[in-house]
Amino acid sequence: MIDPVTVEVIRNSSSYIAEEMGIVLRNAAYSPNIRDRMDHSCAILTGDGELIAQAEHIPVHLGSMAVGVKNTIDYLRRSSIELEEGDVVVLNDPYIAGTHLNDVTMVKPLFHRGEIYGYVANKAHHVDVGGMVPGSISGDAKELIQEGIVLPPLKIVRRGRLDLSILNLILSNVRVPRYTRGDLKAQIAALNVGERRIGELIGKYGLEAVLESWARTMEYTADYLRARLRKVTPGLYGAEDYMEADDRFLTIRVRVQLSRESVRVDFTETDEQVDMPINAVYGVTVAATSYAIKAALDPDLPMNYGFFRVVRVETREGTLVHPKKPAPVAAGNVETSQRIAETVLKALAQPMRGRIPAASHGSMNNVMVGGIHGGRSWAFYETIGGGMGGRPGKDGVDGVHTHMTNTMNTPIEVIERECPVLFVEYSLREDSGGPGQYRGGLGITRAFKVLSDEATLSIATERVRLRPWGLEGGMEGMSGFHYVERGGERIVLGAKATTRLRKGDIVWINTPGGGGYGDPRLRDPDLVREDLQDGKISKRTAREIYGLDA
Repeated sequence: MIDPVTVEVIRNSSSYIAEEMGIVLRNAAYSPNIRDRMDHSCAILTGDGELIAQAEHIPVHLGSMAVGVKNTIDYLRRSSIELEEGDVVVLNDPYIAGTHLNDVTMVKPLFHRGEIYGYVANKAHHVDVGGMVPGSISGDAKELIQEGIVLPPLKIVRRGRLDLSILNLILSNVRVPRYTRGDLKAQIAALNVGERRIGELIGKYGLEAVLESWARTMEYTADYLRARLRKVTPGLYGAEDYMEADDRFLTIRVRVQLSRESVRVDFTETDEQVDMPINAVYGVTVAATSYAIKAALDPDLPMNYGFFRVVRVETREGTLVHPKKPAPVAAGNVETSQRIAETVLKALAQPMRGRIPAASHGSMNNVMVGGIHGGRSWAFYETIGGGMGGRPGKDGVDGVHTHMTNTMNTPIEVIERECPVLFVEYSLREDSGGPGQYRGGLGITRAFKVLSDEATLSIATERVRLRPWGLEGGMEGMSGFHYVERGGERIVLGAKATTRLRKGDIVWINTPGGGGYGDPRLRDPDLVREDLQDGKISKRTAREIYGLDA
């Protein structure tokens, strides 16, 4: 048995290897979405596909990684596909990989003396994977195939050599192949670095020491989590929240059973799946649930497969949170994941009063636009931040990505250089944060003019009709509001919409604010005056809600 210090050194070294993989992926990527927004994630897994280390990347990617790699291993075994040294597997089938088609997953086996002892893996959100619309996320999709090319696990690298037939198959089905080619190669490069660094770790400590350290790290995480659970009141706690689907609301219902030794999270009473792309595959549900529990119990908890020895996520196949193929799922990864996380947090607010924030803006506010310009295809994708919910003791953060996404904003200069658009506004929305003793964060206004003769716009958002909820007496945040300005006309867009754009059209995205926390009448008057001076609230809000005589 190795000593605890060596275990810690190997644990932290493994985590940093995942971080270095992410740096390589970002630096080598071609698309702004991966290069600038850093919409990618990297991880290391055991030979059984159990997560052992991850970088601090995208929660919805990382939480689903163990599900996706285990599914991939099972698929390869069932298909009698043997992995050899130097192979790299590529896939994006959500029902295997665990997110949506845009998230292209790559997995590389790690060999030692002819035997697989682990895997390095990454996911990266490709700006376009084909399908009905540029950006591949369409609110009109009725089945998976309409969302883009579907890749089961395939060997894109065989014994260290790139398989051009697989690469060309993928490139022939996307709108911006120059991005896709560069991003795929960046993913392969990141895996190669991960493989090399882990090999160096084994060269220093030996394979047995590394594997023992990984096993003890997972045991430590399970024990750590149980220790945290013993500080929370056991019991059954429930909550529900809603997704906006055309003219109806769909219910996500959760029951969280807390004991001193385990957590059982039950989604079986959630509404049935729909023929819209807001279904969330099981991997997404696992990711959102694990994120919420970790964030609530202890953000410093080391994240690996030991977590899932304590936490069990139960679903019912055929529901919004565990659909059957070929249901479309593109927005389930980006939008329903947010609602799952907040519904779990809402349930945990009962036994963990004083630790849970009000609802955030609750959407990744996805914008996809593209077309043909100058005889060349172009496509652009970004997510836009909003208001974080007010917290015990602090206001929510203004204009930030929350919960299941952890991406940067795309610099306007990069977008204007790459695409025929011109930005006309990027600002915080006055009064969008929910009033409270601790105010909800402000949403964002982001607007751009189309410079090409025509283009197709798709948005996938939430909280347009339903506002983010407040907590402990805090008030709701402002909902989102999106439209296209054409001449003097305003064309209002729903939460999910696809529309044709003309040259000169201006797209306005106004994202929701966060809910407030605590009674607004208890807010420090000096903070109200500061918000008023900074333009974060109006005089009317200061006077009528906070009681300030401005």
